[in-house]
Amino acid sequence: MIIKKIKLSLSVVLLAYSFDLFAFESSFKYNSDTILFFSSAIIALVLPYLLFVIYKLRRSRRQLRLSEKRLKSTVEGSGDTLWDWNIKTGEVIRINDKYMMNSPTIMGFPPNKGLIHPQDIPHVEHLLKKHFAEQSVFFEATYRIKDTFGKWHWVLDRGKVIEKDANLAPLRMTGTVRDISQLKSTEERLNLFAKCVESFTDALAIYDKNFKLVDINPSFLTLFGGMREQYLNKGFNLPGYDTSYVENIIDVVRQTEHIQQEIKLRNNERVLLPIEISIDEIKNEQNQITNYVVVYSDLTERKKAESQLHNLSNRDRTTSLPNRNLFFTNLHKLVKQDAHHALLVFDLDNFKKINDSLGHQLGDSLLAKLAMRLNKLTRENDVFYRLGGDEFALVMSNTNDIHVITRTAKQFLAAISTPFKMAGHELAITSSVGIVLFPEDGNTPEVLLKNADTAMYHAKKKGNSYLFFNDTMNRQAVKRLQIENLMRFGLKEDHFEVYYQPKMNIRTGKLTGMEALVRFITPKKGIISPGVFIPIAEETGQIIDIGEVVLNKACRDVKKWLDDGLFNGRVAVNLSAKQFSLPDLTSRIDIILQKNALPSYFLELEITEGTVMDDPNEAINIMRSLSARGIHLAMDDFGTGYSSLAYLKQFPLNTLKVDKAFIDDMKNERGRNMVDSIVTIAQNLDLHVVAEGVEQAYQIDTLKALNCETVQGYYYSKPLSKDEFTEFLKQQQSKATPSLIRSKASNVTSLN
Repeated sequence: MIIKKIKLSLSVVLLAYSFDLFAFESSFKYNSDTILFFSSAIIALVLPYLLFVIYKLRRSRRQLRLSEKRLKSTVEGSGDTLWDWNIKTGEVIRINDKYMMNSPTIMGFPPNKGLIHPQDIPHVEHLLKKHFAEQSVFFEATYRIKDTFGKWHWVLDRGKVIEKDANLAPLRMTGTVRDISQLKSTEERLNLFAKCVESFTDALAIYDKNFKLVDINPSFLTLFGGMREQYLNKGFNLPGYDTSYVENIIDVVRQTEHIQQEIKLRNNERVLLPIEISIDEIKNEQNQITNYVVVYSDLTERKKAESQLHNLSNRDRTTSLPNRNLFFTNLHKLVKQDAHHALLVFDLDNFKKINDSLGHQLGDSLLAKLAMRLNKLTRENDVFYRLGGDEFALVMSNTNDIHVITRTAKQFLAAISTPFKMAGHELAITSSVGIVLFPEDGNTPEVLLKNADTAMYHAKKKGNSYLFFNDTMNRQAVKRLQIENLMRFGLKEDHFEVYYQPKMNIRTGKLTGMEALVRFITPKKGIISPGVFIPIAEETGQIIDIGEVVLNKACRDVKKWLDDGLFNGRVAVNLSAKQFSLPDLTSRIDIILQKNALPSYFLELEITEGTVMDDPNEAINIMRSLSARGIHLAMDDFGTGYSSLAYLKQFPLNTLKVDKAFIDDMKNERGRNMVDSIVTIAQNLDLHVVAEGVEQAYQIDTLKALNCETVQGYYYSKPLSKDEFTEFLKQQQSKATPSLIRSKASNVTSLN
């Protein structure tokens, strides 16, 4: 532009010079020497000036380009976009435009309206109009703008009108656009944190590096009361605590950067509250301490919850007594103190009958009343616990006096046996008590409880009594545990075998059926007597699995003998009390019969007298269900229990078995009369009679005289294995006299 002006000026000078020269030539009639003289003079005068002007113009142009380059670099380095808006024409010039608004002429208001977020346009228009109306010195607006990828950015747009027309209408405006997305994100985070601090339920105070208060949140005033101004610039303190205590806390924070401690402070109502203070150190990017944050947490509700949780975890809800968890906790403390004490463990006898007959709700009420009654008998330092179910424990501290302990045990037993009147019932219960002493009977709570349980188990055999633990009990308990483990292993490894003892017709000597008897044969211990393992299996519940093994194997073997044409009678299988009480008993038996494809006609189940008399009415329903399937039912050990003839006639029985004890007693007249009565009763009820445990010839003669039909015992055969019984069946089929298999003194007796 400047070069053009210089060239124009030179053209004007030369033109003027030409006109003068023309005039001069006319006057002097074209004197060439004169013209040459003047031309040289003019050139000599003008040329240096022209050269100087051209030099200055070129230098100015270089400086301008350098200045423009620096300006552009500065703008690019700042990240801002420069814009120049010709308001009249709509032309917009942009430098360092990152939003790619390519069109130089954008008619509209504001010119980049198409890229502004629709929600922000009214705000931008308002601020722009306000500046045009000279109501603001600068135009300044933050809004969202979209880039070429469709992504929104927060920007700060600042500008100013720099040119107006004669009517003061804006003609030109310049400004900058700065991307503030990161700043906006930081601002939003700060606002969020500020709101969090304000809404924080715990009281919070911010101190400077010298522990002078800078700010507090609303919860601080809610907790401690007062006005914000009265706390500001005050030093950190804990009302009610010595200055030395506070200074010690500050020292710990400066050494460890954090401290958490429970203290007591008064709230705005002067109530002393449990408060947990937590102080943390805040550092800047240069790792310099700038502030300390103190959080005051009111622990009142937490303490209440902890207390409730403690009660829930350490108190029995039914009786409100301390529970098993607290029992072990307290007993551990006593053992650690090495203090003499006694442990009495109580177990209610036959409490299950009350629950089953009258319901668990009444049973729980009975336990609650019992707990109240017994808790009143404890000494001041004694504690009564409910360990679970119907098992209780009394810990007597600081005593090993046998007389005191015995007197207490008797008092408790007497209190337990005193009848309870509840819901129209008078309930009488008894208990068994096992007693151990520390340290004589154990040096840990676990050992003491185990030994007390062992003593209680032995006391239970006597009923309503107490027993002190001794070494003999311990040896028996160890042996019992070994057998229990052996049975568990035996079930897994199939060590339970089924033996069969024939039932013979007393007059023909022919086989009429057999009884399946379980034998436990271990690889290392050999044969374990049924009299040893069956009572333990009954107590542990393993008898259910053992019973199913016996029933399954018996059905399988009988099916094989039927298919081979060797047998056409029934096999009798004992049904334990545990099995009889199973709610799905009939389904279990159905499954086993179907699995072995054995018709129910060939199965007879033997049920003991004691089993059916626990709940006669329920027993009748179960027996009728089994009988309806075609299964024969036999009452085993008849006469050893307390069955009523009124119930006996209601039981859907097919067979009555006379217990071996009565058979052995037939040497005298009274014994024979007893067997005679049983046989007569059975025949009058149209029941088949089986005498078990027959071993002597005179017993056979006597039973014949009493019209007993079937006998079972060692007189004919001991229990035989599957293979031995197969040979026995073959001998029976060929009508050969079976070889008598006599038992020796070392042989294992049957379960008859």
